[in-house]
Amino acid sequence: MATKKTTQPLDVDALVGNPTADSPKVTEAQAQPKEEQSSAPAPVQESSAPSEAPAQEQAPQARPQRIHIGGERSNDHRSDNRSYDNRSNDNGNGQRGHYSNQPRNNYNQQQQQQDQGPTEEVKGFLDAQPEGHGFLRPKFIHSARDIYISQSQIRRFMLRPGDLVEGVARPPKDTERYYGLLKVEKVNGMPADEAVKRPFFDDLTPIYPDRQLVLATDTKPLSTRMIDLVAPIGFGQRGMIVSPPKAGKTTILKEMAAGITANFPDVHLMAALIGERPEEVTDISMSVRGEVVASNFDEPPENQTRVAEITLDRAKRMVELGKDVVILLDSITRLARAYNLSVEPSGRTLSGGFDPAALHPAKRFFGAARNCQEGGSLTIIGTALVETGSRMDDLIYEEFKGTGNMELHLDRRLAERRIFPSINIERSGTRGEERILQEDAYKKIVTMRRMMDMLGADERTSIFAEKLGAAKSNADFLEKLGQS
Repeated sequence: MATKKTTQPLDVDALVGNPTADSPKVTEAQAQPKEEQSSAPAPVQESSAPSEAPAQEQAPQARPQRIHIGGERSNDHRSDNRSYDNRSNDNGNGQRGHYSNQPRNNYNQQQQQQDQGPTEEVKGFLDAQPEGHGFLRPKFIHSARDIYISQSQIRRFMLRPGDLVEGVARPPKDTERYYGLLKVEKVNGMPADEAVKRPFFDDLTPIYPDRQLVLATDTKPLSTRMIDLVAPIGFGQRGMIVSPPKAGKTTILKEMAAGITANFPDVHLMAALIGERPEEVTDISMSVRGEVVASNFDEPPENQTRVAEITLDRAKRMVELGKDVVILLDSITRLARAYNLSVEPSGRTLSGGFDPAALHPAKRFFGAARNCQEGGSLTIIGTALVETGSRMDDLIYEEFKGTGNMELHLDRRLAERRIFPSINIERSGTRGEERILQEDAYKKIVTMRRMMDMLGADERTSIFAEKLGAAKSNADFLEKLGQS
């Protein structure tokens, strides 16, 4: 009689611990309880067979991606005025700015409406920062109405320091200090896309001045008429007015500015006042019909040097457009003194405690004056102080003495005798004046100088001013001089 075989239950421990060849193959999923199998996702196997896991078990893999993207958008929103290029986020599914959770989507829509907010038309001069971004200064210097411009906008439109940028900006938020520029519309009066085609100032070819910048307007004032004869100024001139204290240099600067504005209305006139007295800043601002950038003597040296640098940057941008620019700088001496206090010490000291490293930035400003062959010119007329009792001031003048191509010397003895304008005719002059004067006028001026040398040093200027005031114009004066 055959015996009946009974089926015994499988022992999982026996199968795992000591499997045999006759033992049935049991997968790990069958050996585990059903509760544990449903609580953990199936391991990913490198197999060509499709995954048999249910669709609902793949949902936890997509949730970290949504949370991660939402975090990026939140960080971009909280960025403090770092970029205003209106970027939109992509959630990886081809839908820009779309999120599956309805509360977050409503929050983003409300936040976008708040970001757009009220806007206004703004403009200012670009002051680039070392970090890459910049500020648009409506008044050249720092103020509460400055507009922040991002680094991406500066690179996109190839903006340069001193550019006059016009665009649309939004007011600052609660945690921000400045307006934020949203869109660049114009650069120096032209469309922003066309501004990238302009040349660079350093690539322009400098040549000798060949056109005279006539300052005389009428019989008065005599100072401008004397300058046209004794030390004529051309477009692209690099001139110095060497003056002791209380000799009338500020008055001459104002009369020169009035003559330029009257005779050449298309010339862009600028005045850079470094370390001036506040009352003189107000006086010059009311007299000069142009852009006046000033810093008082009680401001830090960094502010004084920054005024000169942003003025020069603005002038370069105008010359790149083919325009004629004139800068009246008062004074070169105070500018060099400010650089002496603000530059990093070089370890060397010249006479009077002057650091040689401070000469380079001051010479860079003065050396930018030139007449460009491609068109446009930059004329710089600066004042230099002498006879102040300071060895540093004398050193600064000696260092700049050979860099200019025109010098107008004022005499203290004439000023003490109340002879104005107190111009020293013998020491004043222009290099290459034959290039900017007409041939007939140049010959008569040479004859005039020879006649002036026959007079004494004390009476030379007084007689010259008397004869010049009796004539109706400089041409009339030269005509009478040739007849005598």
